[in-house]
Amino acid sequence: MLVGLYPMNIKNIKTICFIFENIMQLPEKLQKKLQDREKNNALRRLPERQNLIDFSSNDYLGLAQEKGIFNEVHRFLEEQNICENGATGSRLLSGNHKLYEKTETLLAKIHNTEAALLFNSGYDANVGFLSAVLQRGDIIFYDELVHASIRDGIKMSNAKSYRFVHNDLNDLQKKLHKTRLDVKNHTGIEIYVITESVFSMDGDTPDLRGFGSLCQQYNCRFVVDEAHAVGVYGECGVGLIQQLGLENQVFARINTFGKAMGCHGAVILGSESLKKYLINFARSFIYTTGLPPHSLATIHVVYQHLLQTNAIKKLIGNITFFNQKAINLDVDSKFIKSNSTIHCCLISGNENVKKVASQLQKSGFDVKPILSPTVPQGQERLRFCIHSYNSTEEISKILELLATFV
Repeated sequence: MLVGLYPMNIKNIKTICFIFENIMQLPEKLQKKLQDREKNNALRRLPERQNLIDFSSNDYLGLAQEKGIFNEVHRFLEEQNICENGATGSRLLSGNHKLYEKTETLLAKIHNTEAALLFNSGYDANVGFLSAVLQRGDIIFYDELVHASIRDGIKMSNAKSYRFVHNDLNDLQKKLHKTRLDVKNHTGIEIYVITESVFSMDGDTPDLRGFGSLCQQYNCRFVVDEAHAVGVYGECGVGLIQQLGLENQVFARINTFGKAMGCHGAVILGSESLKKYLINFARSFIYTTGLPPHSLATIHVVYQHLLQTNAIKKLIGNITFFNQKAINLDVDSKFIKSNSTIHCCLISGNENVKKVASQLQKSGFDVKPILSPTVPQGQERLRFCIHSYNSTEEISKILELLATFV
């Protein structure tokens, strides 16, 4: 189009090149944001994989690298006579292949719920659920430290949203009491409460029984993200909600498979009517290509594997050992209290925490620094992820090294 507007001579060729070059440049205000990140030593870069001892990945049980699962998935697909590489379309068009119904039925049974609806990722599940379910006039209370996907889903909805102090039942109760008084003469207003069973940046756990009771008391719908609990807690890794017997107190559970389960995708667990509603109104479900058969076959095989492995028991043992070793080395006060797979050592300042992380990495340990603005300024941290395949010798060594730096 531009060539047709300008006669082809040297001067005009230079003009066209200048126009294209200008179009391709990043706008100045975006360049300024990158420069600010660089200045604050907070610029994100894609890391190269290194052959270090793993204390950073979400592969808590080592299932993502389990060769037996890899081979079993191939056999499972052959048994099902499935030789497809992709879903070919959204589930509402051509992508609803037969493994979907089989997998969702299995998940609903295992997780003791009426229905299960698979999404392509935990992010898609949270964004799709919250943006579709929350209606104008509804109110949602969320823990101040919930995952970005929950915040984004809330922002995309038309509901009023209010945060409560992290894991603070008293703060939530005050807010619920005031809200119920404010809306008592209004009909059709739903109130939701959402939290996580294990927080990804702190590794701590709320009083889920207390939250469930509070939601019943104030007639609220309780929603729990179990991303970092599934595969770790409960019989065969069913999660904290089931371990505590709270299934009937929760309106919806969001379980993801990219952490301890070692594969991909996510599921929303709830009633049949909720599943029907999400199929019709969750945009991240409707307008995306479905998961390939291989992903669903992997979910199937992983759940069967968890019936036969002692990896969860080994993982829990390593978590206990890590906590006790931290106490013995007198570094436990630096950590946020946690009995989960995630243990965070607070080291204030992006430069400081990156320096300690670099020292540990040079010693052969893969530990990642978590910088502001991912966490609040002053709460930067080293995030240690414990795995079933970490040895007690590795855990001892890394904590002994850490003790020399903090």
